[in-house]
Amino acid sequence: MRAKSGAPTVCAKAFLPALVAAGLTLGAGPDAEARTQRARPAPGSTAVTVDYGIALAGVPIGTAQVVGSVTGARYAMDVTAKLTGLAGAITGGYGAGRAGGQIGGPGRPVPATFAIASHSSSASITVRMALARGNVVAAEVTPPLPPYTDRVPVSEADKRGIIDPVSALVMPAVGRGELIDPQNCDRTIPVFDGASRFDVVLSYGETRSVDKPGYAGPVLICNARYRPIAGHRAGQPGVTFMENNTDMSVWLAPVEGTRVLIPLRIAVRTTLGTNIIEATRWSRTGPGTETAQVSAPQQ
Repeated sequence: MRAKSGAPTVCAKAFLPALVAAGLTLGAGPDAEARTQRARPAPGSTAVTVDYGIALAGVPIGTAQVVGSVTGARYAMDVTAKLTGLAGAITGGYGAGRAGGQIGGPGRPVPATFAIASHSSSASITVRMALARGNVVAAEVTPPLPPYTDRVPVSEADKRGIIDPVSALVMPAVGRGELIDPQNCDRTIPVFDGASRFDVVLSYGETRSVDKPGYAGPVLICNARYRPIAGHRAGQPGVTFMENNTDMSVWLAPVEGTRVLIPLRIAVRTTLGTNIIEATRWSRTGPGTETAQVSAPQQ
């Protein structure tokens, strides 16, 4: 998702555009509870719910939630978020997203459906996509993007073999080793959000232990880079800033009972300060386990 200016949004060019759009305005929306109900997994599935706090330059500005389930090779993800406090009062930002598909080859989800909607006092945006084997067969962005002449055209080739922003939250293991193997950081995520195509390039940084009630174990800390492909406005300051940004990272935590990891913490340097999206509660349910909770790790 992107602001009207065409510059990339803070987290849209990180790896979780599903959480934050239009300058941290993707949010929960009034029907978030109904979506969460629909996302509840079938018996025998593994489900995870993660609540996040969103802060910019150390100031809390919002909350988000990810509700996901894995049933065999199939996955479903729901994301909701909203701005709170002064930011919420000024912008009224909220929205939600949903995606589903299959876990395909090593390290790749293969999405089949994607929808996301965000609302703020200045704009409302809805994106819907249908996919087949990771290739976009239909996409709708409402309202359409302004026809800026400096926008890099999106070709049909750019819409093949992609991962939507919500499915980008699902990070299957790259190999058959342990989920905390450093190689699970080393991946390129080919994101298409319905309007722009970009890569998120992750690389291993370090492994750190987290010891909190309900969750004790290692997390992978991956460095991240943004690489624009198409749909962006070439030469715009926001695009250039994110392309040169080397101060981005994601903490990946394994979901017990599955072969996937999901973000526990995301940090992105912006022109306004560091944006941090960090788990405040982590719960998991599935065969043979009890619900577990974890507070966000300290820096």
